[in-house]
Amino acid sequence: MIFLNHYFIAFAVALVTSLLLTPIARLLARKLNIYDHPHSDIKTHKSPVPYLGGLAIAGAFYISMLVVRLTTAFPTGTLRAMRGIFIAGFFILILGIIDDVKHKGLHYVEKFLFQIAAAVFLMSYGIRIEFIKPEWFSALITFVWILGITNALNIIDVMDGLSSGAAVIAALSFFFIGLPSEEQVYVNFVSVGLAGSLLGFIPYNLSRRFKIFMGDAGSLFIGLILSSTALGTSYSNSNNLGVLAPILILAVPIFDTIFVMVARYIKGKSPFLGSKDHFALRLRAVGCSDKGILLRVYLAGVILLFAAFVVSKSESDWVSVVVYAVFAVVIALLARYLYRIKI
Repeated sequence: MIFLNHYFIAFAVALVTSLLLTPIARLLARKLNIYDHPHSDIKTHKSPVPYLGGLAIAGAFYISMLVVRLTTAFPTGTLRAMRGIFIAGFFILILGIIDDVKHKGLHYVEKFLFQIAAAVFLMSYGIRIEFIKPEWFSALITFVWILGITNALNIIDVMDGLSSGAAVIAALSFFFIGLPSEEQVYVNFVSVGLAGSLLGFIPYNLSRRFKIFMGDAGSLFIGLILSSTALGTSYSNSNNLGVLAPILILAVPIFDTIFVMVARYIKGKSPFLGSKDHFALRLRAVGCSDKGILLRVYLAGVILLFAAFVVSKSESDWVSVVVYAVFAVVIALLARYLYRIKI
C-alpha cells in the first residue's frame, strides 16, 4: 500500500535535488558557453542567458523516481508504464539538449521525427487513450495528444516562470485527481516528482542574478511527461464526460498552441515558425507586467484544476456539460479579445 509520506518523500527529494542541480547546470552552461542568444526579433530577452535548466529538472526528476523505486513496493504491472515514460523522456531530453546546444537549433522537421519515435515508443508500452474505439482510432488520437502536449509546453515557454509554473499546477492537478486510486499509482509519483523538480528550478529562472532557462530540453521533457501522465488516470467512474478533464488541466498550453498557430495561419505565416503571437506577449503589449501575467496564468490554472476536479467527481453528466460550456465560452471570448491586440 502506498501512503502519503511516500509521495512527500518523492516531492521533497525532487525539490531539494533540483535546487542543488540547477546552479550546477548554470555553471556548466557558462563553462561550455551554452547560452540562449537573442539573435532574432522573436526573442524577448536582451542579453544571453545560460541554458541547461532542463537538464537539472530532468536530473532531479529521475533521482526522485529512483529513490521512490528503491523505497516503495509498487502494485504489479505499474512499473512497465513508468519504464516507458522514463525511457521516452530521456530520449526527448537528449533531443532538447541537442537543439539547445546547436546554433539556431534543430529544424522543426528533425524535432518532429524524434518526437514521433518517442510517441510510438510510449504507445508500445501500453500508454494510450482507453475510452476511444476502435483501437486504431484510439492510437491515432493518443499519438496526436502526445505530440501536441509535448510541443505545447515548448510553445508556451516565452516568459520566465510561465511554462514551468503552468506545468507545476498541471502536475499537481493530475496528482490530486488521481490520488484516491492506486490502480495506476505511477501517475501520482510521476506528478509529484515533476512538480518538485520544477519548483526547484523556478526561483533561478525568475532570478536576475542567477537566471537560467530550461530550454527545449526542459520544455519538451515536461511536455512529454505531462502528456503521458494524463493518460494514466480514468478521471471518473460516475459520469461519461470526466474523461475530458485533462483538456481542462492542460488548457493553458493547449490554448496558446492553437491560438498561436491560427494567428500565424491567418497572417499567412508557417504555424511551425516562431512569432510573437503568444497570449502572454499580447498581454505584455497592453501594459501587463510579467508578474501580473504570471499571476493571471497561475490563477487560471488553479480555477481549471477546480473545474477538472468537479467534472471528474460529479455524478451528473449535466454538471460536466455546464462546466465545459462555460469553459468554451470563456475561451472563445478570450481568444477574440487577445487577437485584437496589436503586437
